[in-house]
Amino acid sequence: MSDQLQKQLQVSADEEERELKGAERAAVLLLALGESHGAPIWAKLDEIEVRQVSAAMANLGPVTPNMLENLFKDFVRRVSSKGSLTGNVDATERLLASFLPGEKVSIIMEEIRGPAGRNMWEKLSNVQENVLANYLKNEYPQTVAVVLSKINSDHAARVLGILPEELALEVVSRMLRMDAVQKEVLEKVEQTLRVEFMSNLTNTSRRDSHEMMAEIFNNFDRQTEARFLAALEEDNREAADRIKTLMFTFDDLLKLDAASAQTLLRHVEKDALAIALKGSTDTAREFFFGNMSSRAAKLLQDDMDALGPVRLRDVDEAQTGMVNKAKDLAAKGEIMISKSKGEDEIIY
Repeated sequence: MSDQLQKQLQVSADEEERELKGAERAAVLLLALGESHGAPIWAKLDEIEVRQVSAAMANLGPVTPNMLENLFKDFVRRVSSKGSLTGNVDATERLLASFLPGEKVSIIMEEIRGPAGRNMWEKLSNVQENVLANYLKNEYPQTVAVVLSKINSDHAARVLGILPEELALEVVSRMLRMDAVQKEVLEKVEQTLRVEFMSNLTNTSRRDSHEMMAEIFNNFDRQTEARFLAALEEDNREAADRIKTLMFTFDDLLKLDAASAQTLLRHVEKDALAIALKGSTDTAREFFFGNMSSRAAKLLQDDMDALGPVRLRDVDEAQTGMVNKAKDLAAKGEIMISKSKGEDEIIY
């Protein structure tokens, strides 16, 4: 038994025992195995797992002989009770759940399950191009060149189109001059991507359920939205308020700065804009008219007058189209939008 573990076991008789959980169980087992026996296991852990176990080990505190004995008995029982073994996703998840916190298990399993692909490069080809480009823009051009040379050419083209022009041109130049990439270099790049990018990607992709529902509510017509919100307010006022806060609606477009509003107007068809404003408030009309030339505003007003009565469904569709277009432009960095409503009242 290692000196470190012996020191930890030298606790007072009245030391309160506790149940070892999560990474603590792995930490204790590796401490007990010592350097020589534990080294092969450490070697098979990836960088993230090493950090998790190391952190648990550093904060482990005293481990009584009884705690250690119970852990070993449980370990032996779990190993010896298996007459045969089958490796699959469900079995892996159950095993990880026995010694890692639930949140950590979810992160690891999400990395295993997706993005879809048998290896790192296939997985990268299934990552949205704007997400991958946002990560690569901070990397060395040579690293970017290696990555883009390994993923699907159509996906690489989309990523290159998003990267800053100077960086993209340097990457193209390096790809043209690139010889066969050494195996060691490729493995290092792959490991870095797995630890720094894919693990963070699975973290950030874990969406809040209220945010997901807010997006669904954004796509309801206003009658359906009002009906669901009213029912939800009766059942769970807090959840309803959270969803309303996260929703981005047509009225939120009135919070755009002048430059963003004018950019949005340039990307909306005149007919759709006329219908959307026909069913909007005077405040909304004044806002958008104020971001046009007086001539354009007059022409739009004439188009609106010529429409006559419009169906509420058509207004909803046109306004939803403007909201979705604003989101698309914001995702591309062309405009700035704000979801925060503060104490603003939604006016239909």
